[in-house]
Amino acid sequence: MGSHSHEVTDAILETLKRAGAGLKEAGVRFALAGGCAGYARGAAPSLHDVDFALVEEDVPLALKTLESLGFRTAKPPEDWLVKAFDEEGVLVDLIFSLADRPVTEAMIARAEPINTAALSLPVLEATDLVISWILPLSEHACDYGSLLPMVRAMREQVDWDRVASVVAPSPYASTFVTLLERLRIIAPTTPRPDGTWP
Repeated sequence: MGSHSHEVTDAILETLKRAGAGLKEAGVRFALAGGCAGYARGAAPSLHDVDFALVEEDVPLALKTLESLGFRTAKPPEDWLVKAFDEEGVLVDLIFSLADRPVTEAMIARAEPINTAALSLPVLEATDLVISWILPLSEHACDYGSLLPMVRAMREQVDWDRVASVVAPSPYASTFVTLLERLRIIAPTTPRPDGTWP
């Protein structure tokens, strides 16, 4: 990892800290998601932006909070997230729908406080996090290679039977679970009948 990528990571962690502290103080129901959540849970930093999952109802409060901290906000055409950029241009994605499913209060309630960038922030529960990564896999976005090291680092934290149950209808996601079994990263899974998520 060259010094440039260290600088990038430092800038992202700085933004994460500022945005996370602001959202926490404002009472937004949110949790760290994406690569930053993987990093908080022990995966190597593969950080391009900051992802927060939040309840859709709290999006206006989150945008107002980040604007008051000097972030520029934008509502992209996608109907599952809004964006904020700090003065350095670091992107914060505020995601209220994961894999076409609304982020629920229960999901945020399951998030666990973890010290990230010297600040205790709620981080998506490991099983939810892995589901949020692999359920969207499709013909157009099927990068098993970048997911493997992140998932390997977190494998002890995840309820894999639950993951297998939830992703069973998706050929791309369930094949990834099979791959983890074949690579002996995880023990063989037994999907349970209830595959609802979140």
